[in-house]
Amino acid sequence: MEIQVFGDKNKLELIDKVFDCRFNEPLIHQVVTAFLAGGRAGTHAQKNRASVRGGGIKPWKQKGSGRARAGTIRSPIWRKGGVTFAAQTQSYAQKVNKKMYRGALCSIWSELIRLERVIAVDAFELDSHKTKVLLKKLSEMNCKGRLLIVTEALDENLYLASRNVPTIDVRDVAAIDPVSLVSADTVLVTKAALKQVEEWLK
Repeated sequence: MEIQVFGDKNKLELIDKVFDCRFNEPLIHQVVTAFLAGGRAGTHAQKNRASVRGGGIKPWKQKGSGRARAGTIRSPIWRKGGVTFAAQTQSYAQKVNKKMYRGALCSIWSELIRLERVIAVDAFELDSHKTKVLLKKLSEMNCKGRLLIVTEALDENLYLASRNVPTIDVRDVAAIDPVSLVSADTVLVTKAALKQVEEWLK
């Protein structure tokens, strides 16, 4: 397949295996869900009655005191006792093999191109780290909504100019993930970055 390069009469040739796949929504959903789940810390923890310090001795004898039976002062019904159903540290990671992950990325890229949400450029560099310089350049290219800029290597001026704009995300090819692609309204990508993606996913 071919994609039009912005500001250039020539088109860029791309392999169908990566950029012309069918839209596999269930696979994309599974991979995106697994990616988000893997980012959860899972560090929440509470102490159950076994984890709370103290309470090893029976507070009073079983019979004769007139009070209710008690075996430990760390019972959940006691003040400073353990939590009945205590939350424990856990991992939310879900297994996704490489073939599924790459298949989801191919499907996302293909759908973005079909919906004309990918803008390919020969190169995208800034002479200054000023945000207004970046915004002026993007307005000339008619980029709207949430924008993902993908370059072959991270450019310092581009990173500094974009970090103050919440709707712009700048990444190199190695940092691309399914969530960043799905959440972007427009993907601005260089020709060299597209070729790197092609080599990675083919």
